Amino acid sequence: MRILELNQDTLTELSQNLLKRSPNSYAEYESVVAEIIENVRSNGDEAVFGYTKKFDKADINKDNILVTEDEIKEAYQLVDEKLLTVIRKALVNIRKYHEKQLQNSWFTSEDGIILGQKVTPMGIAGVYVPGGKAVYPSSVLMNVLPAKTAGVSRVIMCTPCDANGKVYPSTLVAAKEAGVDEIYKVGGAQAIAAMAFGTESIPKVDKIVGPGNIFVALAKKAVFGHVSIDSIAGPSEILVLADETANPRFVAADLLSQAEHDEMASAILITTSQELAQKVSEEVDKFVAVLSRKEIIQKSLDQYGYILVAADMNLAIEAANIIASEHMEIITRDPFTVMTKIKNAGAIFLGDYSSEPLGDYFAGPNHVLPTNGTAKFFSPLSVDDFIKKSSIISYSREALEAVYQDVAAFAECEQLTAHANSIKVRFEDKES
Repeated sequence: MRILELNQDTLTELSQNLLKRSPNSYAEYESVVAEIIENVRSNGDEAVFGYTKKFDKADINKDNILVTEDEIKEAYQLVDEKLLTVIRKALVNIRKYHEKQLQNSWFTSEDGIILGQKVTPMGIAGVYVPGGKAVYPSSVLMNVLPAKTAGVSRVIMCTPCDANGKVYPSTLVAAKEAGVDEIYKVGGAQAIAAMAFGTESIPKVDKIVGPGNIFVALAKKAVFGHVSIDSIAGPSEILVLADETANPRFVAADLLSQAEHDEMASAILITTSQELAQKVSEEVDKFVAVLSRKEIIQKSLDQYGYILVAADMNLAIEAANIIASEHMEIITRDPFTVMTKIKNAGAIFLGDYSSEPLGDYFAGPNHVLPTNGTAKFFSPLSVDDFIKKSSIISYSREALEAVYQDVAAFAECEQLTAHANSIKVRFEDKES
């Protein structure tokens, strides 16, 4: 991996390079996605079935688009018992973590005034799960369980099928375990459009969550406003913040855990130790030589991999906050103290034995995280993403009488006389 001194020039170069990975740079595909969305919006099932035949080579129709209970039972027969056990263990951890995020409605009452906040779950949520080259049952759990924990009564899932109309068995099993209500065999931008606007077979949802390729990301961006979405996710990224106490072999392994995702994934080490930087680079080379996805890893490292050597930990922390990585590992002498100075990160992993894949699969916190520096203003997917809050206001006559002239004056200041009138009309006897 390239080793650079951390200074303003290298940080600027790195930041500009990482921005090339942003979904906002995918404009060349937007017209294709817009055409798919409009076709599905206008023609419903007919368009969905046509795109499924075109892209997935599958003959899907109104009679077989919905995954049946028999298909789910078959999936359980095909999934290894050990994997099923792990899915169930992870499910417990993820559910427990998200249950702690639950919010209650609240009310206050004083002098004839009742104020409050009513918390209500969304009615129907749509989860997108990719197919194609890889299978991600972990993403099923991470997207479905917050919705179910929030109290969403109906969670549907869209995922591509193969040419024979089959969905990955582990995807189906994870969906069943997590409590998905309906699974539809449709992928790509057409699945996002179908959930956003509804078709004869697929219901319109209130929110769409889940990862996907460029076309899925752009489709989510395009339908935002018609429905809510989680985010426009970019390629995966990891930043390791380390000092001389870190184990270089651990650091190298963790950097590569994200580099293998995608040729556009980013792996960055910021360290105060030149010796550690050199050793990590050497360990990376050893690992890349033997790992199964070495071609992808090497391209990722060549384009978006960096080792930055900082003069001190304060400078390293400042750079980490500017980069605002999706995943951040802190492997230092006192990681908890360093953590208190981190302002921008999607998920923070502390110490030698908190490797990033723990968060991907098992620990409990959500692995749907802000990317491309958006951790400066976005948060991980949570129960909050599947609830709505309504403000509650109730004034007695006596309470309103005490302030009605103030409210009317405010309205008249803005030249909204009907606003003022709707207050004053209740006290016409006082005005005359």
